[in-house]
Amino acid sequence: QVQLVESGGGLVQAGGSLRLSCAASGRTFSSYAMGWFRQDPGKDGECVGGISRSGNTYSADSVKGRFTISRDNAKNTVYLQMNSLKPEDTAVYYCTADSSLAGLLRGQYEYRGQGTQVTVSS
Repeated sequence: QVQLVESGGGLVQAGGSLRLSCAASGRTFSSYAMGWFRQDPGKDGECVGGISRSGNTYSADSVKGRFTISRDNAKNTVYLQMNSLKPEDTAVYYCTADSSLAGLLRGQYEYRGQGTQVTVSS
Protein backbone atom coordinates (compact mmCIF):
# COMPACT_ATOMS: atom_id res chain seq x y z
CA GLN A 1 0.00 0.00 0.00
CA VAL A 2 1.10 3.53 -0.78
CA GLN A 3 -0.53 6.60 0.74
CA LEU A 4 -0.06 9.94 -0.97
CA VAL A 5 -0.54 13.34 0.66
CA GLU A 6 -0.38 16.50 -1.43
CA SER A 7 0.41 20.00 -0.23
CA GLY A 8 1.29 23.39 -1.64
CA GLY A 9 -1.87 24.37 -3.46
CA GLY A 10 -3.52 27.74 -3.09
CA LEU A 11 -4.59 30.95 -4.78
CA VAL A 12 -2.12 32.76 -7.00
CA GLN A 13 -2.30 35.49 -9.60
CA ALA A 14 -1.68 34.76 -13.25
CA GLY A 15 2.04 34.69 -13.95
CA GLY A 16 2.86 33.49 -10.46
CA SER A 17 4.37 30.23 -9.24
CA LEU A 18 3.48 27.41 -6.91
CA ARG A 19 5.30 24.27 -5.85
CA LEU A 20 3.25 21.21 -5.09
CA SER A 21 4.64 18.42 -2.95
CA CYS A 22 3.46 14.85 -2.55
CA ALA A 23 4.69 12.83 0.40
CA ALA A 24 4.39 9.08 0.01
CA SER A 25 4.30 6.49 2.76
CA GLY A 26 5.75 3.06 2.43
CA ARG A 27 9.16 1.74 1.60
CA THR A 28 8.40 1.00 -2.05
CA PHE A 29 8.15 4.60 -3.30
CA SER A 30 11.17 4.21 -5.56
CA SER A 31 9.53 1.29 -7.37
CA TYR A 32 6.66 3.42 -8.69
CA ALA A 33 6.37 5.89 -11.50
CA MET A 34 4.82 9.09 -10.14
CA GLY A 35 2.65 11.69 -11.74
CA TRP A 36 0.41 14.69 -11.34
CA PHE A 37 -3.13 14.61 -12.66
CA ARG A 38 -5.45 17.61 -12.67
CA GLN A 39 -9.20 17.77 -12.79
CA ASP A 40 -11.42 20.81 -13.17
CA PRO A 41 -15.21 20.32 -13.03
CA GLY A 42 -16.72 20.28 -16.49
CA LYS A 43 -13.43 19.52 -18.17
CA ASP A 44 -11.58 16.34 -19.02
CA GLY A 45 -8.87 15.41 -16.56
CA GLU A 46 -5.27 15.58 -17.69
CA CYS A 47 -1.97 14.10 -16.62
CA VAL A 48 0.29 17.14 -16.64
CA GLY A 49 3.50 15.40 -15.71
CA GLY A 50 5.03 12.03 -15.02
CA ILE A 51 8.40 10.77 -13.82
CA SER A 52 9.72 7.26 -14.13
CA ARG A 53 11.48 5.28 -11.44
CA SER A 54 14.79 6.22 -13.01
CA GLY A 55 13.93 9.91 -13.27
CA ASN A 56 12.85 10.29 -16.88
CA THR A 57 10.21 12.99 -17.09
CA TYR A 58 7.23 13.80 -19.25
CA SER A 59 5.22 17.02 -19.46
CA ALA A 60 1.93 17.58 -21.24
CA ASP A 61 2.02 20.02 -24.14
CA SER A 62 -0.29 22.35 -22.22
CA VAL A 63 2.31 22.89 -19.50
CA LYS A 64 5.58 22.21 -21.27
CA GLY A 65 8.18 24.82 -20.43
CA ARG A 66 6.18 26.00 -17.41
CA PHE A 67 5.81 22.93 -15.15
CA THR A 68 8.60 20.67 -13.95
CA ILE A 69 8.17 17.37 -12.16
CA SER A 70 10.90 15.91 -9.96
CA ARG A 71 11.28 13.29 -7.26
CA ASP A 72 13.45 12.70 -4.22
CA ASN A 73 13.48 8.98 -3.45
CA ALA A 74 15.36 9.55 -0.19
CA LYS A 75 12.48 11.71 1.03
CA ASN A 76 9.69 9.67 -0.61
CA THR A 77 8.49 12.90 -2.21
CA VAL A 78 7.53 14.05 -5.68
CA TYR A 79 7.26 17.70 -6.64
CA LEU A 80 5.53 19.78 -9.28
CA GLN A 81 7.06 23.21 -9.83
CA MET A 82 4.54 25.39 -11.63
CA ASN A 83 5.67 28.68 -13.15
CA SER A 84 3.94 31.24 -15.34
CA LEU A 85 0.57 30.03 -14.11
CA LYS A 86 -2.52 30.76 -16.18
CA PRO A 87 -6.20 30.86 -15.19
CA GLU A 88 -6.75 27.69 -17.24
CA ASP A 89 -4.37 25.88 -14.87
CA THR A 90 -7.05 26.14 -12.18
CA ALA A 91 -7.93 22.62 -11.04
CA VAL A 92 -7.59 20.09 -8.27
CA TYR A 93 -4.17 18.51 -8.62
CA TYR A 94 -3.75 14.89 -7.64
CA CYS A 95 -0.56 12.99 -7.02
CA THR A 96 -0.66 9.54 -8.61
CA ALA A 97 1.46 6.41 -8.50
CA ASP A 98 1.57 3.43 -10.83
CA SER A 99 3.96 0.68 -11.73
CA SER A 100 3.78 1.91 -15.34
CA LEU A 101 4.68 5.42 -16.49
CA ALA A 102 2.73 4.78 -19.68
CA GLY A 103 -0.32 3.97 -17.58
CA LEU A 104 0.06 7.18 -15.58
CA LEU A 105 0.26 9.24 -18.73
CA ARG A 106 -3.05 7.70 -19.86
CA GLY A 107 -4.65 8.75 -16.60
CA GLN A 108 -4.46 5.34 -14.93
CA TYR A 109 -3.08 4.87 -11.44
CA GLU A 110 -2.83 2.36 -8.65
CA TYR A 111 -2.81 5.04 -5.97
CA ARG A 112 -4.00 8.62 -5.81
CA GLY A 113 -3.90 11.29 -3.15
CA GLN A 114 -6.81 13.41 -1.95
CA GLY A 115 -5.82 16.35 -4.11
CA THR A 116 -4.90 19.98 -3.57
CA GLN A 117 -6.75 22.94 -5.08
CA VAL A 118 -4.86 25.34 -7.32
CA THR A 119 -6.69 28.52 -8.29
CA VAL A 120 -5.16 31.05 -10.65
CA SER A 121 -6.81 34.45 -10.82
CA SER A 122 -6.62 36.68 -13.88
